[in-house]
Amino acid sequence: MSDSSTLPPARLRPEAELAREALSAPVLARAARLARWAGADTRVDAGGGLVEEQLPAAAEQLGLAGDDAAAHASEAWRIAVDTGLVEITDEEAGTVAAGEDLALLTGGSPQDVLGLWLTALEAVLADASVPDLDDLVDAMAEGGEVDLSSLDWDPEAEAEFLDGVLGNLYLLTVGEEGPGEARVPLPALAASVIVPGDMGEPSNEVLEQVSDAMMRLDDQFRMLEPVGLVEYQPVDEALMADADEELAAPVDEADVTRYGMVRLTPLGLYGLRARLLDAGFDAPAVGDLADKGADALLDGTAPYPPGAAHAETELWLAGRGPLAAARELLAAARGTDPGAPLRRLRCQQALSLVGAEAEPALREVLDDAELGGLARVWLTEHGARDVPAPPQQMVFWLTIDTVAAQLAAEGNSEELRALVEGLARQHSGFFDTAWRVGHPATPDVLEAMGRLHPDKRIAKEARKAAFKARSQQGG
Repeated sequence: MSDSSTLPPARLRPEAELAREALSAPVLARAARLARWAGADTRVDAGGGLVEEQLPAAAEQLGLAGDDAAAHASEAWRIAVDTGLVEITDEEAGTVAAGEDLALLTGGSPQDVLGLWLTALEAVLADASVPDLDDLVDAMAEGGEVDLSSLDWDPEAEAEFLDGVLGNLYLLTVGEEGPGEARVPLPALAASVIVPGDMGEPSNEVLEQVSDAMMRLDDQFRMLEPVGLVEYQPVDEALMADADEELAAPVDEADVTRYGMVRLTPLGLYGLRARLLDAGFDAPAVGDLADKGADALLDGTAPYPPGAAHAETELWLAGRGPLAAARELLAAARGTDPGAPLRRLRCQQALSLVGAEAEPALREVLDDAELGGLARVWLTEHGARDVPAPPQQMVFWLTIDTVAAQLAAEGNSEELRALVEGLARQHSGFFDTAWRVGHPATPDVLEAMGRLHPDKRIAKEARKAAFKARSQQGG
C-alpha cells in the first residue's frame, strides 16, 4: 500500500458514539479502574510497573481470577501509566498519583477520550508484535540481553507485517467491493500479505508461510480484541491438536469459520485511519468535503467508489439550497483539463440528487458547449417542458465527454465495453463524425473504443478515427 495514493474514504461513526465504545473497551476500562484504585500506598518498581505484592489486589479490583490474573492486572496498570491516567510522582520511592488525563475520561470531549484510546491502542499493538514472554526468557543471553537471532524475530519486520495485515483489513472494510462490516476469514487475510499478486497456484512453501502467519495472527488478534480494534473468532483449537489426539466432537472440514474470522469495529476503523494519517497516507473520511466548495467536492470525489461519492455528495448538498448548489456545481464542472470529464460526471451525479428547484440553473447553461448536454439530460429526466433539442455537435461532444469520464473512473470495464458497442451500433457513421469533435479527449476516447470493441472491422475504424483526431489536434 503506497502512501502516495488516495485510499477509499472511510464512513466513520459520530465521535461521541466512538468515545463511548472506547470507554467500554476492556483495555481502557481496566486501566481507568486501576487509576482510580491507586492511592498513597501504591508502589511501582523501577520500570513503572506495579510491585509484585500488589498485583493480587489489583487483579481483585478488576474482578480477575485464575493463573493469568496477575499478568492481566500488570498489563492494565501499564496501559494506565502509558495513557497518563496514572503518574509516577517519585521514581526513587515508587509512589504514584492520579494523572491529569484521568479526568478527561469523564469530563473531556469525545476527541480527548479517543486520544487516550489511541495511545492505549499503540501500546497494545507494540505488545502484539513481541514474541511470547516464555520465548523471551528462554532467549536471554548470559549478559542479560535478549538474543533476537535465537528467536528468529525481527522487531521491525514483525511490526511491518502486522501493519500490512491491518492495512489490508482497512482496505477491505472501506472498499466498495469489500465485505464492509462482514467478517474476513483469517486465511484470506494472511494470504493477502504472503501470496504474491501475480502468483497463480500458491506453492507448498507459500501455503506453509500462510499457515504460520495465521497462527501468529491468531495470537495477535486475541490481544487486539480487548482494546476494541476488532471482533475476532479465534482459530478452532481442534485444528492445532495433534493428529493422533481424539477430538471431543466431529468437525466440519468445509467450515471456513474454524480457521478464524475477524472484523474491524467502527472504533477500529477510526483508529486505523488515524494511524494511516499519521504515517502520511491520504485516508479521507466521508464528510471531509461537506464544508468545502464545489470544486473541492468534484475533484475530491473523483477517485471515490460510487457509494462513497454519493454519501459525500448528500452531506455536501445538505448544507446548501438546491438552486445555489446547482449553480456552484455547474461552475466547478467547466474545464478542458484531463480531469474535467470526470468532474462533469460527478457533477451530473450530484445534480441527480437535487430537486426541481434547481431548474433555473440548468436552463442558464443550455447554450454552454461543455454543460448544455448534461443540462438537457437533467431537464428531460425531471420532466421539464420546452427543452430544446441539442445540436448534433453537442450530442457527440457529450458522448466523448461521457466515455472519457468512464475511462477515468473505471478504466477498461465491462460496462464501458458495453457502452462502446452500443454507440457503434446505434450511430451509423459514428467515427466519421466523432473524430471531428473538438474535445481534448477525442483521440484517447477513440483509441479506447478501438481497443475495447470486439469487432475487428469496427475497432480498425475507431483507430483510424483516433489517428485523424490526433492529427487535427496537432498531436
